[in-house]
Amino acid sequence: MIINPILPGFNPDPSICRVGEDYYIATSTFEWYPGVQIHHSRDLVNWDLVTRPLNRASQLDMRGNPDSCGVWAPCLSYADGQFWLVYTDVKRFEGSFKDAHNYIVTAPSIEGPWSDPIYVNSSGFDPSLFHDDDGRKWFTNMQWNHRPEARNTIGHAKFDGILLQEWDPKTQKLTGPIKNIFEGSKQGLVEGPHLFKRNGWYYLTTAEGGTGYDHVVTMARSRSIDGPYEMHPNTHLITSKDNPEAVLQRAGHGQYVETPDGQVYHTHLCGRPMPPKRRCTLGRETGLQKCVWKEDGWLYLEQGGVVPAVEVPGLEGAVKREEPVEIVRTFDSADLPKEFQWLRTPQPERLFSLTERAGRLRLFGRESIGSWFEQSLVARRQEHHSFRAETRLEFAPETYQQVAGLTHYYNRYKFHALGISTDEQLGRSLIILSCPGDYPSGSLEFPIGMGQSIPEGAIDLAMEITDNDLQFFWRLAGEGEWQAIGPILDAGVVSDEGGFGEHGSFTGAFAGMFCFDITGRAKPADFERFVYRRG
Repeated sequence: MIINPILPGFNPDPSICRVGEDYYIATSTFEWYPGVQIHHSRDLVNWDLVTRPLNRASQLDMRGNPDSCGVWAPCLSYADGQFWLVYTDVKRFEGSFKDAHNYIVTAPSIEGPWSDPIYVNSSGFDPSLFHDDDGRKWFTNMQWNHRPEARNTIGHAKFDGILLQEWDPKTQKLTGPIKNIFEGSKQGLVEGPHLFKRNGWYYLTTAEGGTGYDHVVTMARSRSIDGPYEMHPNTHLITSKDNPEAVLQRAGHGQYVETPDGQVYHTHLCGRPMPPKRRCTLGRETGLQKCVWKEDGWLYLEQGGVVPAVEVPGLEGAVKREEPVEIVRTFDSADLPKEFQWLRTPQPERLFSLTERAGRLRLFGRESIGSWFEQSLVARRQEHHSFRAETRLEFAPETYQQVAGLTHYYNRYKFHALGISTDEQLGRSLIILSCPGDYPSGSLEFPIGMGQSIPEGAIDLAMEITDNDLQFFWRLAGEGEWQAIGPILDAGVVSDEGGFGEHGSFTGAFAGMFCFDITGRAKPADFERFVYRRG
């Protein structure tokens, strides 16, 4: 049995690809580095992170990218003996423009080596590459419209239809006419196109409705790749928009896949909001639905209707692995544990080192927490509504402008952080920095004021998140009972819906370690371990 979401925590816009008996899903990473997460499975039930291919400056540099920009909606495919990965690097979020640049990288195997990118276009985001059975290749993306009205679509003016153009792999350029092939449905905001072919029909799945609670997977088909496209009898293949009681909300944006024996599935993103405010701290996750083809030549959910199911029939013999209750990471290797990422920069050596002090993750204090350029924050996804995170660190600040510690982080407007610092009166102390969704100013709140004095030496920090509540704790390293510090904070604001609202943030909550030094002296903090324990 497949249990949704199959990729819990921040894993949106799932593009699925099968090669033989192996399945791969690529998901968006936005401002988190390296770019694009690719998971692998052989049974559609158990998935393992295998690579993040965009891992060097020639492929991706997001310094200065606003929150929720960066890598949007990758498309992963396999043809001609190699993997093809298409992605967008979005450089602007607010205002009438997006500045979305689309690229292609290739690799002989999923682990790489991945090529330097080939630039494709910038007319819109959510690019996709379709390999036709006659050997031709076709590139699609949504068209972004900065004008007050749309001429090629209905609904929201900014989302101006789906563009199609041929891709020439020899010249590595687009060629031939550009055609707007699909205006979408009345739901509006058409994006996320993916093409596939079956029995002489070209099928086009798109996302519509925005990535909030009106999100949908829309399906259409045509005998000709450039249309005209006729709409699915139900218009939408997958959606929870009319079923607020469904466990999997915000369902949309996915891709079709067939098993070797002809079974069919469709991925989709989804969210699991927490009551009472319907906030998704885990971000947009990846779900998978089993589908069937009916005599009318259209795809439908196997269970009927359009609402995605939590439990879905899987492949024969597939058994879900037991999930560990606790993951303890020590920093004894030269490589960062695979679940951790950092923000924006292709120069991680300026942020951290795993070799400068043996057995420690050393963070170099850089710009302020929330910076869009060089922020020393190493974190992992929150994958459960309730969890506990712990870390042990050594830090000897010389000024209050140097802070290092533990954070529950979404972006510069939505985070809580417990850090070690120093104060002219308190001396070495703990301070809580909180930005509970203060968009657009990003002003801090200080739940314990100027802080609380602590002794010298290594310190253990912890946080417990129970649904919408967060409590910080501290103690001297390995000594005595944990002591709560500060009030219970609003963990629910560290979510897609917090601050700007459901259409303003596209990632998810992280738990991690941070260090900033706004004097510019790069004061280091040494972290001995990091523990993540599900509730």
